[in-house]
Amino acid sequence: MNSDNVEKLRALVVEDEWTARNYLVELVDGSNLAQVMGAVASAAEARQILLGDARLAFDVVFLDIRLSGGRSEGLEIAHELAALKGAPQLVLATALNAHALEAYSLGVADYLVKPFTEERVEQCLQRLWARRPLTPRETRPLRIAARRKRNLVFFEPDEVWAFEAAERLTRVHTPHGVFDIDLSLSAIEASFGRSLARVHRSWLVNVQHIKELERDSETRVWVGEGLVADGRGLHVPVARERAQQLRDMLLSSTTGLRRAT
Repeated sequence: MNSDNVEKLRALVVEDEWTARNYLVELVDGSNLAQVMGAVASAAEARQILLGDARLAFDVVFLDIRLSGGRSEGLEIAHELAALKGAPQLVLATALNAHALEAYSLGVADYLVKPFTEERVEQCLQRLWARRPLTPRETRPLRIAARRKRNLVFFEPDEVWAFEAAERLTRVHTPHGVFDIDLSLSAIEASFGRSLARVHRSWLVNVQHIKELERDSETRVWVGEGLVADGRGLHVPVARERAQQLRDMLLSSTTGLRRAT
């Protein structure tokens, strides 16, 4: 298969082991058959995404069977997901093959046994691509539902300036005000992919609304409409270890400055 012209599958990786998660993301992206839109580590985050409408943003989910300290929560999620309409194709991943029969009874697309290999992951993705729906997929971004006291308010993704984790809540900052939402930052990041940048452990920002990168005693970005003096928006702190990566990302799609600036 010539993968250069393939419409890539949108993938979510659910794996609680850091090294295994990163390696699987690398293999999936490296195949050129799929693009990892998000990766989460816990069963709670996986449920937020997969048992809500956010699941419509993915074509395939790579789901570790054993999550949260050895329990087979991945398998529990697979049972719940099998009953939902519009569920993405499911690939179960595990260090053991003891659950293979049960997995296939749920109609999973594939069953990967660790350690993952490049050849086995590519074989899996070729199978998934062949099984993809032939009708055009929905490409319209998910809308965001938030709370204002007892009311629900709705936004398009491009209206959002930033998401903030604060005091066990997640807040969404928009031109219309600040509202509460029920998803964690990790679930939001997985659902909306690379249009958002994690600039701090407590902040996700919408890249298209970043207007200024401040480099003084601390690094901050101004996110919103216009610049600080004449605009509306907010300052968002940038973690020291993320500052260079953010700067490089912002400059990668610009012209006008030498990269040594």
